[in-house]
Amino acid sequence: MSDEPQELWNKKGTLARGVSFVLVAIVAFIAGLALGGNGTAAAVVSQVPLVGSGLSASPDPNADLTDFWEAWNALQQNYVITHASTTLPTTQDKIYGAIEGLAASYGDPFTEFFPPQQAQAFNENISGSFAGVGMEIDVKNGVLTVVAPLKGTPAQQAGIQPGDQIIAINGSSTSGISTNEAVNEIRGPKGSMVDLTIIRSGKQLDVKITRETIQVPETKDSYDPTTGVYTIALYEFTSDSASLFDEAWTRFKASGAKYLVLDLRGNPGGYLDAAVSIASHFLPKGETIVTEDFGGKQPNEVHTSLGPDDLPAGTKVAVLVDGGSASASEILAGALKDHHVATLIGTQTFGKGSVQTLIPIDGGQLKVTVARWVTPSGQWIMEKGITPDIKVPIATSTPPFTPDTSADPQYERAVQFLTGR
Repeated sequence: MSDEPQELWNKKGTLARGVSFVLVAIVAFIAGLALGGNGTAAAVVSQVPLVGSGLSASPDPNADLTDFWEAWNALQQNYVITHASTTLPTTQDKIYGAIEGLAASYGDPFTEFFPPQQAQAFNENISGSFAGVGMEIDVKNGVLTVVAPLKGTPAQQAGIQPGDQIIAINGSSTSGISTNEAVNEIRGPKGSMVDLTIIRSGKQLDVKITRETIQVPETKDSYDPTTGVYTIALYEFTSDSASLFDEAWTRFKASGAKYLVLDLRGNPGGYLDAAVSIASHFLPKGETIVTEDFGGKQPNEVHTSLGPDDLPAGTKVAVLVDGGSASASEILAGALKDHHVATLIGTQTFGKGSVQTLIPIDGGQLKVTVARWVTPSGQWIMEKGITPDIKVPIATSTPPFTPDTSADPQYERAVQFLTGR
């Protein structure tokens, strides 16, 4: 997880990763998840009567649990251990398992229950520093899929690419696996190795990656005086990203550049507040950035520009996106595209457009999808992604189709577009 695929975090209570975001790397989407103002998990479902732990414990009068208790008692009375590795579950283990099954019955890969140990791992994953391989993962169309490898991490160095489908981890099939379970499988002690079997362009590849301590990068900016293009790259939307972007923005304005490239490639998302703050540099105060659609469960929430709307007059802006641009990245790119402030260049974005909230339950955490992201023009991001204005594929070398780092046709096309050269 990271800041899933990897979701966006709204300090009022909403995470946008990039990934519900569940970030592997291990990074899992954090864009799309709901957090309280102090960074702790908070329930969005304020309309539910609150008792004790903050949740309603009243039975549903329409729910007949006779079959459940029959199954419970049948297992209790009849189960016999037949495998040496098997242990009998405690009563608490059974309750956690029942909640996991209840969450899974909704068929939403972002709605899941984390027992205490997994909940602790999830919280560690979104802290920004962790041991793993450095990539955002998500379940897409029922298959465990790489959203993006993080810059400079073992995953990127091993040639992992956005869109890679992970069909096995250390020889075990990932069929039916949740992102959180995959995170736990891929993580491990620093210096140890994880073996991933992936499908890319119809070919099966075996990739071995040595785990390292991962420090999530933030931003990088540079000015090319030969072209007059200033570039600001955002690698994550963390709690520090807005202030770091402000510093890069100050350097950009001081450079006098009239061309700006905002590079969101491989950025799996993060805090919603960071995306809103960054978009506010480009849009007049009050302009819509993104809408949280709660499906009628509660009033929709429209997030608008806070200002200062200080893009220097006459500046041309290009935004680079790819299949690793997810959640908060899609919100920012979608807002700038819909308001005709920037031209998007690259490939289709990932399509992480749902919002999750974390609800504490008896030491564990229930992650629930509570809303979906809608761009200013009314486009639902989930599974569709954002279509670039100018489509440019990444450069690839010969099989096994690892990235050709000697060329960057997407950036080159952005420079060509901005400067007219």
